[in-house]
Order: sequence, then C-alpha cells, then structure tokens
Amino acid sequence: MLFPTLDFGLFFLMAFALVWAVSGSNEWRKILLLLASWVFYGAWDWRFVALLIASALINWGSAQIIYRADTRGTQKLVVTIGVIANLGILGFFKYYDFFLEELGGLLAIWGFARDLPLLQIVLPVGVSFFTFQGMSYLIDVYRGRLRAESLLDITLLMSFFPHLVAGPIVRGADLLPQFKATPKLNRDMVAMALLLIVWGLFKKAVVASELSVNLVDPVFFDPSAHTSLDLLLAAYGYAVQIYCDFSAYSDMAIGIAALFGYRFPRNFNQPYRARSLQDFWRRWHISLSSWLRDYLYIGLGGNRSGTFGQNRNILLTMLLGGFWHGAKWTFLIWGALHGIVQVIETLWRKAKLPGLPKPLAILVTFHIVTLGWIFFRAESFDAAIVYLNGIGAGDWQNGMTTPLLAGLMVLGMAFHFTPPDLTQRIALRLRLLHAPWFGLLVAAAILLIDAMRYEGVAPFIYYQF
Repeated sequence: MLFPTLDFGLFFLMAFALVWAVSGSNEWRKILLLLASWVFYGAWDWRFVALLIASALINWGSAQIIYRADTRGTQKLVVTIGVIANLGILGFFKYYDFFLEELGGLLAIWGFARDLPLLQIVLPVGVSFFTFQGMSYLIDVYRGRLRAESLLDITLLMSFFPHLVAGPIVRGADLLPQFKATPKLNRDMVAMALLLIVWGLFKKAVVASELSVNLVDPVFFDPSAHTSLDLLLAAYGYAVQIYCDFSAYSDMAIGIAALFGYRFPRNFNQPYRARSLQDFWRRWHISLSSWLRDYLYIGLGGNRSGTFGQNRNILLTMLLGGFWHGAKWTFLIWGALHGIVQVIETLWRKAKLPGLPKPLAILVTFHIVTLGWIFFRAESFDAAIVYLNGIGAGDWQNGMTTPLLAGLMVLGMAFHFTPPDLTQRIALRLRLLHAPWFGLLVAAAILLIDAMRYEGVAPFIYYQF
C-alpha cells in the first residue's frame, strides 16, 4: 500500500476516523492503531505480519528480562542474545542467498562446485527499519536509558504504519513517552501535517517519478547505449530523485503521524548543502546516521581508541551502513567511498590543514556524493564501471534530457536553498484560514499534483531496504 494512492487514502481516512472516535481510552486508541498498522503491512503480504509480531515479542521479552535481572552479567547475556536474534532475522531474509551465492562462486573457483540450497527468499518490506528500531529499544533498556514497557507499546512502536516500511527510525525514547499520554490534535499540527503531506506528494509524484521514468531508469538500465552527457545528467538526476523520493516519504510519514497526534523527528536537513561527508551524514537520513553513530560507531569504540582506532571505526561503520542497504557489492563500495572520504576528512582536520572555501566545499562534497550514488543505483559493479567509463568517453551529445527534466532537476536542487523554516512559516499562515477554505486549498493542491504526475506510482526507493 503506497502513500500516494487512492487505496491508502481510503485506508487512512477509515483509520483516522476510528482512532479519533475512541474517546477516553488511550489503550483502545493504541489497539486500533496497531490493528490498522497490521492491515497496512498485510496489504503487501499477510505472512510477514507474523514476522513483525515475532520481532516485537523478541524485543519486548528480552527487555523485560534485562530490566528485572539482578546482575549485569545476566543483562549482558540477554541483550547479546536479543541482538543476535534481531540480526538473525535481518540476515536470513536479506543476506542468506547472497552469502550462499558468493560461497558457491568461491567453491567453483577452488574446484569444489556444489549445488547450494538457495531459497529465493522474499524480502519483507521494511525489515531493516523495524529490526533496527527494535534493537535500539533493547540496547537503550540495557544501557539504563529506558524502562521495559508494555507489550502493546513495544508492538506499536515497531508496527506504527507511518514509519513502518521506510522510516524514519523513530527510537523508543522519542515515541514511547508519547504513547503514555492521550494524543491531542490542534490547528497548528493539522496545518503543518497537511502541508508536509502535500509537499511530500509533490516531490514524489511529480519530481522524483518524472526523473525516474524518463531519465534515470532508462540510462541506468543500459548505460552503454547513452552518451556521456546523458550519463552525467542521469547521475545528477538520480541525486535529485533519491532525495526527493526519500525525503517525500519522510515528510509524509511525519505528517501522517502528526494527524494521529504523534511527533516524529526530522529526517533530512538540506543534505546537498553539506560542506563535507561528515556534514552530509548529519543532514541525510538523520535517523539512520544517528543510529549508526550511537549503536555502532560508539559501540566499536568511537574516537576513544586513538587516531587509528577512530578511523577504523569510521570505515567499519560506513561499510556496515552500506551493507545494511542491501546484499550487493555496490552498496559495500558506496559505503567504503563514504568511509574513506570521512577518514581523509578526519586526518585533514587533525593535521590542522586549511579547509576549502564554503561554496567550493559544497560543490566538491556534492560531486563525491553523486559519484557514490552511481554505485548505489547501478545494478552491478560491472554496470557502474561501464557507467563511469561512458562519462569519460567524451560524447557530449544530448539524447534524452528535455527542458522539463532539466527544470525538475533545478527545482529539486532549489529545495535545498529555501529557508529551513519555510514550511513552518507557510503552515502558520495557512492555520489562519477558515477550515473550509483550508480544506478546499489542500484538495485543490492534491488534484493539481494528480493532474501533473506521471501515470502510476512507483514504490519509494527505500521500500527495498
């Protein structure tokens, strides 16, 4: 069930009406939200609702034991088992076939070719997101930052449909306290929520979809058939597409959650204005980058292990962050690129060498990120090399980029240079309108976007993770 579809619109209206019709009982409101979230997830495949419930039970049960354990040794044992169980779920569904295929290739090279039991496993939508969410709660209980909460709250934390399949990774510390209070909805929240939803709908349905269908997908499908200029513009186009696509999902998720009375943290902060790769990761997919920092980088030792240890931890964190995105060598290369550049930045800073002027630093960072996106988007390592060789071939004839596509790329990049508080300022003005006029304005905007968008709606890019 995709956000920008009629099916989701009807589902949301029914869920919204039912949840707010329950008065005086926060527990029943949460139960209805949980059931609605299972319906939402089950629209893809009902079998995986059981996986979602099992994952919640593992983390709830482990947290209960940790919270009540008498010794630190018992707590450490249980959190270790709980983390292994979470990683086992993620590893089986996401990496089992990948590792067996690679093992089969190695055995063939060594002269021991075997038919290995590949399972062609179907990847549950959003498994990486709800697994990381569960692990962060479990680790926070172990670290003494959270209490062990009820089964209902933990299951809803991991299943709440606005963030279930593509984030943001909302931590227990952000959402569990909200579950304890009866949610309230005011005019400011409604104005901001609807603005974010419409804004996200425009970025996804108009900008991202148009660039995907008419430029990025055809060029990346067969890079050898396109000119250097097409390849270069498609790389820029993908940089705009993935930002508009993913930030659109985050905007809509934040807006939808707000209409149920809950607040999600911001997930993007103009990432292409970053002056370094470290700055980029403070701005891009903030919920993931902060998760990797707090639960992986710091867990590995952070910057407490000297210069060598710090750089090792940076590189390992980015490699594992790349591999989190999928069982492909291109994701590892993408993570390695980001890790190596961040190591260089760390060494540069410690050597107290002069930095680049701000405009040049932004330009260099953007092009390093765009280089990484080529590996991220390419179907294979060989396809990425063909792509890069094609850019270097020097054939600067334009075969695909229309004025409309060029305009959408410029528009997508312009989003980064609007004032950070622009949406808040617009929402404050919208809230002054009478409700009927405000409703008509939102409806007109949705109808206009529907008329402008490309036929059909492709899944969000981050659904595959």
